[in-house]
Parts: sequence; structure tokens; C-alpha cells
Amino acid sequence: MTQKRDLFPLATGLSKFVRHQIPDLVAGSGPELLNQVTPTTAELLKFWFQQDHCDLRSLNFHEGQRAAILHIIYAHEVVGAKSLRELYEAVAGEAMLDGGVLGEVARDRHAHPKYAAKMATGTGKTWVLNALLVWQYLNKLANPKDERFTSNFLLVAPGLIVYDRLLDSFQGRMIDGDRDFATSDIYQQRDLFVPENYRTPVFGFLQSSIVTKGEIGRKVTGSGLVAITNWHLLAGEEDPDFVDEDNIDAPGREVDVKAVVESFFPLTPGTAAGNALGVLDRSYLRGGPLGALKDLPDLMVFNDEAHHIHEVRKAEEVTDVEWQKSLIEIASTKGSRFIQVDFSATPYNEVGSGKKKGRQYFPHIVVDFDLTSAMRAGLVKALALDKRKDVAALPLDFKAERDEQKRVTGLSEGQRVMLRAGLRKLQILENQFTQADPDKHPKLLVICEDTTVTPHVEEFLKSTGLSQDDILRVDSGRKSELGVKNWEPIRERLFDVDRHKQPKVIISVLMLREGFDVNNICVVVPLRSSKASILLEQTVGRGLRLMWRGNEAIDELKRETRERIARREEPTNYFDVLFIVEHPAFAQFYEDLLGGELVGEVGDEADSTDATGDLENVDLRAGYQAYDFEIPVIIRDADEELKQPSVDPMALPVSKYQVDWLIRQIGQGDRFVSHDAQTGTQYGDYRVDGGILTATGYNDYLSRMTIRITEALGRNLTGSAGKYKEISQYPIMQAYKPLLTGWLNTYIRSRMFKQEFDPLADENWRVLLLDDVAHEIAGVFATKLTEVQETQVVSQAIVQHRLLSEIKTIPVRTSSSVEVRKCIYPKLPVPSKSGGLERLFIEWADQDSRVQALLKVHEYRHDFLRRPYLKADGMPAQYSPDFLVRTDTDMYVVETKAHSALSDENVKRKQRAAMAWCEQLNQLPDHLRGDLHWHYVLLGETIVREWKAKNVRATELLDYARLRRVDKPAQETMF
Repeated sequence: MTQKRDLFPLATGLSKFVRHQIPDLVAGSGPELLNQVTPTTAELLKFWFQQDHCDLRSLNFHEGQRAAILHIIYAHEVVGAKSLRELYEAVAGEAMLDGGVLGEVARDRHAHPKYAAKMATGTGKTWVLNALLVWQYLNKLANPKDERFTSNFLLVAPGLIVYDRLLDSFQGRMIDGDRDFATSDIYQQRDLFVPENYRTPVFGFLQSSIVTKGEIGRKVTGSGLVAITNWHLLAGEEDPDFVDEDNIDAPGREVDVKAVVESFFPLTPGTAAGNALGVLDRSYLRGGPLGALKDLPDLMVFNDEAHHIHEVRKAEEVTDVEWQKSLIEIASTKGSRFIQVDFSATPYNEVGSGKKKGRQYFPHIVVDFDLTSAMRAGLVKALALDKRKDVAALPLDFKAERDEQKRVTGLSEGQRVMLRAGLRKLQILENQFTQADPDKHPKLLVICEDTTVTPHVEEFLKSTGLSQDDILRVDSGRKSELGVKNWEPIRERLFDVDRHKQPKVIISVLMLREGFDVNNICVVVPLRSSKASILLEQTVGRGLRLMWRGNEAIDELKRETRERIARREEPTNYFDVLFIVEHPAFAQFYEDLLGGELVGEVGDEADSTDATGDLENVDLRAGYQAYDFEIPVIIRDADEELKQPSVDPMALPVSKYQVDWLIRQIGQGDRFVSHDAQTGTQYGDYRVDGGILTATGYNDYLSRMTIRITEALGRNLTGSAGKYKEISQYPIMQAYKPLLTGWLNTYIRSRMFKQEFDPLADENWRVLLLDDVAHEIAGVFATKLTEVQETQVVSQAIVQHRLLSEIKTIPVRTSSSVEVRKCIYPKLPVPSKSGGLERLFIEWADQDSRVQALLKVHEYRHDFLRRPYLKADGMPAQYSPDFLVRTDTDMYVVETKAHSALSDENVKRKQRAAMAWCEQLNQLPDHLRGDLHWHYVLLGETIVREWKAKNVRATELLDYARLRRVDKPAQETMF
């Protein structure tokens, strides 16, 4: 049997080196990769992908983005290939034996580092771009002489829509005529992209170094630049003087590369015709961008939607378009210091015709995260073909009606039928989605065959009862009609459609194929007859971005939809389903695109399907006040003075490591010093937050460790109260850093190793740079200081009370819910899988006559109940308890766990934090806590089932199982 050819050999080869290391990277187990890259890169990889860091963020990179980042970094740093051919030789040597591959990768246009990321539309290519830019810049900042890195970047967009979105991403949105950096994507998602200790240099660089397409070659920047342009500037198409050629269109003819580039450079005054001063000035301004970019010593180019870089010329040969040839000329002065990264959902060229028609993929694809993978992972909408009987009965030609001069006179009957079908589906989604969330507004996208058809579509939609405000027509013809000034409000309206009920329908031709990054397109009506697969995928891509996020009940329904489609069953709900109103004859193209198990089909009967499945929004019950909970929230006075904390270093736990053994380890091979000679940075810089291990001496080490510990505590506690302006950001230990430094010194010298230890003798302090030792020190002090904070006595406390009834509605699945009487809501949700323990406890407590009220805490909506704690590895985290149960004298904070999880170290740490919270509340005057005593209860499944089987009251088990401190020591106080 002939082995199937690997279409993406580089992606496959790199995956073999990287994939098996990902679990260790996520778990923080120190994979080999972290020792193969620079310390800066290793620190970034841990920050981006290690689970401890991911747990602190609401948004993280998904598996496709992670693969793209890791593959490119591995290829660039570990393999270190300076050309595409070198990369093939290192990771995909056998693929070079396939016909034509060796000849292609050896071409001059691939004689520099070159990577392509094949990522489906809607899967966040811009996030990968942001991460790679940060990676390059911070490494250049740390190692200015390392030629693998640069601080000069060129971002090339396929058109003005993507160009504007890139400006929004890096400069921020326009507010009163100026771009506000605080609204930029990279700043708003700073917790994802940039470690805290690097934010000042990164944000300073971006705010001073962004260069728009009109400023390239004119604006002077200091430490590098981020130039953003659309490809038209590089091709000269925005200047009518560029390669005018009498306006003759000859797409099959080759253009001389040198002539293309020279047309951007200043003309030389002389006797040549046309070299007047005005012509020279215009040509000079045009030459500025290319000349400036060519003169840079190094450059990294990001091509967004990179399928635009090639086009088919004579016969079936694939060649570069003019603007890509300009990039090649820019690269000619840089060698391997020119790095090219291409992003595209469709990185291929369609070659041949008829039965010989095929795809020629880019040879430099290093990651393949296709639409199939994205749909299976639930990262984009599911796809359903709306195959109605009235549409199936139509002829295949959906073109508009035209007269003898080929002018459009009106829409065909087929187009009208499809538009009515799309409007009907939109109406169903509007009515039912409003019940789930009144702020969600589904949209219909109509793709027309050309700009002469869009006005007729607009008129037809008005005839169905839609108003002018319900319709937004976006095409190049409309833009020309309105002019730049009047077009800008339409552009703003277009990118803000998710937030508003109107417009309901968006009409376009090809203008929205790329960069239209809105989430609420739920129905697409393609009024075109094109069967080009690249156009098909781009059209579908406009509606793939997720509309529903962050709701566990809806996420569960979405998973069921994917499972039903895989079984060839119709969806039972329409959350994040993209409907394509299409003729059945086109179904094969979608099958080929995605595979049958990912394409659903619905017919006329689907109109009766409930778009929200069995999801319902449960409101407060009548008379809910009797079952409400008043939660005291202790707020500190902003003028509160911190009292000196007290920690005895000699009473802290000792190290589990033998100091003599550690000293022998650092003496073998002297790896710190040797690595320092190569990179100019201490080995292991990446291993601890805050750059502890870049310390140049013992005193510097103490200073950095002090900062690391205080910042960790600050992040932990600030994160729990940041939503409320009244709550100050606790400056834990900030005022007492000298004290902490002294404790660290005493602990290291006299306690840590159970003997006196002189860190300055024979440079013994270097043992403290070992990864495990540094983490141990940080963990010991962070844990102790947190314990001090948890048991503090607060004087003159200011208490704010929050009612659980502030959350007036919660989402509940009918099939996964429990009806309750003693709750502010008539129903409570339980997990559809493994939810038996929660269901049992709710029903048991609801039947207990001593229970006055109970509630299952909604982790995201009742966010003021979240409690901070430190995980076993010293990282800050938060959790929410499962239930609150109130009797006439007591308030129980209840956590239910499977029996196997009760001994988990992090469960124990949550337990200590919850106990400390209850104790702190119990120290308040009775009237501030409703005359109730607060208790924390940790229940295992076994004891719940045993006690209920014995007909014991739930409250009796709660009182029995409430946690108590045994032989409670005197509290150490911070205040």
C-alpha cells in the first residue's frame, strides 16, 4: 500500500520533538525544552503555559495557539535553522525526497527563517502574533547581540479592515480622535501576554514604537519599531504613479523584482523625462517606507492572512505577487536576520482546473490547527447546513437577473427564497436567545456575487419589513459612494454590531472575507455560485467566532451539540451553531472541507427546535427574602496603619535538602558560570518569578527574593477584592521589606540547613539558585506570611453586606437541576455528569426542618464569595465553596468532595483559608454577622450517603463535621 503523503512535514516533525514535553511544561516539571532555550524564553513559556499561572487567569492559550508558539520557538531557538532548507534537514529530511520539495525549499525566497501557521478562522491568530512579538522583543532586550532576535517588526494586513484591527490591537481604540493604549488588546490581556516584571519595558516599547503605514520611513523611533501596514502600500497600489503601465491588466506577466523595488526609491535628478521636483517628491515619499525597511539591520515580518502572498501565473506555476517580491528585496540585505511568519486559515494555492484541480500548500507550514480540530475542541461554532425543501427545489444558478448589457435588474427567485429562509432562521434565534440573555443579538450575513447586487438585496430586505437601521451594507461600492469621512461611522458600526440589536442583517461581497472579527453571526446566506474552496472556507469563517462564552450550562449544551452532529443527529439547541442556508448540491464541498462528522444538517422541521435546548434562566422566587443570605464583607480603611508583623525565622520548617550534597552539585561542571559566558545571563533566570536567579551576589539575591515573596502575596489578595472600589489593595509586607530581608538572611544562615551556613564562603550562596531550593524558600515564607494574614485581628473594621439575591437570575438546565423550597431560586443546577453527591445533599438539606435556607454557590456570578489561598507550590489561587446552609443559629460554608480528593494538599489549603475566613467573621460584633456563627464543613461522599441512610438530619452531620482547631496556638498578628 502506498503511504499517504504528509502535507505538512514540518508540522509533523516539530510535533515529534515538542509534543511529549507539553505535559511536563504544563505541570511545571521542567521539560528539557526549558534548558534548550534562553532564560527569557523559558520564563515566558512557563508564564504562558504552566498550569499554576493559567489558574490565575480567566483566559489562556488553547492547544492550537500553544502548538504554534512552541513549534516556532523550537524551530528558531533549538533547531536554529537559518533557512527553510536547514529546517527541513533538521526535522523533516525524508520529505525533501518528495518530488519538487528539495528544489522549492532551496530557492532564494526561502533563504531565511520562515514559518507558516495554519490556523482556522476564529482560533486567535492575533494572540499568537502578540506572543511571538513579546518573545522576540524581550530576548533582544536581554541579549542585544543575539542575531536570532530583533526589536524591529513589520505587520502586513490583507486589507484596511485587518489593518485597522491590528492598530486597535497594539495602539488601542480611537477615543475622541486619539488612540487609547489602555484599550489595546495586548494591554487589556496583559495577564496573558506579559509577565508582570516585563510589562513596563514592553508597554513602553509599544507606546513609543508603533508606526502606521503613513509613518513608515518618516517617524523616528528609539529602540526598534512595530510598523503596521496593508500589503497595498508594499505593492504600490495606493499610489497611481506606481508601475502605471497604461492601466493594462496583465496578471500572467512577470514583473522585474528590481524594477518593483526601485520604483519605491527616490529618483535621481537628471535629464530623464518627468523628473520634475514634484515627481521626485512624490517618489521619495513612496520610497521612504521600503527604503527604511530595507536599511534595517534585522526585521521580523508577520503576514496576516498570508494566502495573499502568492497567485497563479502562466500554466500552473505558483509565483509571488508584487508586494511579496518587495519583501524579498527588503530581506536581501539581512540574511538570516530577516524572519518571516505567515498566518492563514487557507495557506495554499489552487492550481490546475477541472479534475486536475488541487491545492498546493505552502512549504513552510510548521503547525496545522485546522477547522476540524477547532470544531472538535469547541473553539469555534458548529456548522449546520439549512437544507430546506424550497431551496432544494431551486436551480443551482443563484445569480441575479440581468439585462442584455449584463446590468443587474433584480434578484432571482432563488435568491429571494434563500433570503427568506435566512430571515426566518434569524427570527427564531432572536426570539429564543433573548430569553437566555437579552444582551445577545444574533446576526444574518448575506454574501453577494458582486457590488451591483447588494443594493437590490437591501431593497428586498426592506420589502420584508426590515427598517433601514436593521440593515448594514458593507462593500467597496458603498465606500466609494460615501467617501472616507462618511464611511468611518459605518466602519465603527460594523465592528460594534455584537453589542447592539441593530443592525440585524449585514450585506457584503468580498470585503468581509478577512478581519471581520465579530462573534454574533449565526446565519450566513451565500448568494454566489463560486465553488472555489478557498473562498468557501473564508466565507464560512466570517461566522465561526464563538458567541456564547463563560456559562457552564451553555458550554455543556454546546458539547452535546457537537456529539449529536458527530452521530449525524440534528442539534437539540442552537448555542454557537452557524447555519448556512445552502443548496444541497453544495453539501459535498462542506463535507470535503470539514469531514462528515462535523457538518450537521437541518431541514424545515428544525424551525420547531428550541434554540436554547433545555436551558432556562431561573429568576428569584416569590418571597425570596425569607431565604436570602446577607454576607458580611470586611473592608479595610484606606488609612489603616500596618503594625509591625512578627515571624520567628528559627521556628520555620527546615529544608529537605542536605547542604553538603547541594554544594557538591553546583561544583560539578560549574554550569552557572559557563552558561553565563554564552548568554550574559545567570543560568536559570526563568525558573522563579521576578528574576530571582539573575542575582549577581548574595545581597542581590536577598533583595530579589524579598520582592518575589511580597509581590506574590499582593497579587493573591488584590485579586480577591479588585472589583470593589471601596476595598483597598492590601500592601502586604510592602512597608516591611527590610524586616523580611532580615528574616530571610537569618533563616538561610542559621535555620534552613539545620546548621550554620555561610553563603559568602566559597560562593556557597549559589546553592540558593537551584530551582527547587529557591522555590522552597519562597514557599516557606509565603505560606507563613499568609497564615499571619489569615489570622489577623482587624481593629475598627468596616463591614459591607452583600445579598445573594443581587444575582437575580441563574442559568439552569432542566434536565440537570433540582427543585428546592428553601432557596431564593426555585431550582438549583447540578452537574449532568458526576452530580449525584450534590443532588443528594441539596435534597437532604431542603427536607431538614432545621434548615432555614440553602444555596448552591454560582462560581462566576457569586464572585464576592471567592476566597484566596496559596497552592502547595506557593502560587496564589482562588476558589468558591459549593454551598451555604443557614439555621437559626449557624451559617455553614460547605464543600463536598469525592472521598479520594479529601487528602489532596490543595484541598487542605482551601480548608485552612475557609476556616480563617469563618474565624475572622466570627470576631465581628454579633449584629454585623446576623447573630450567626460561621463554620466551614468539608464533606466526603461516603459520610453523606451513610448518614442519610441512617435517617439523620443534614444539620446534625453539618454540626458534627464542622472543622475545629485543635490545641489552637496563640495567633501571630500582622496588625
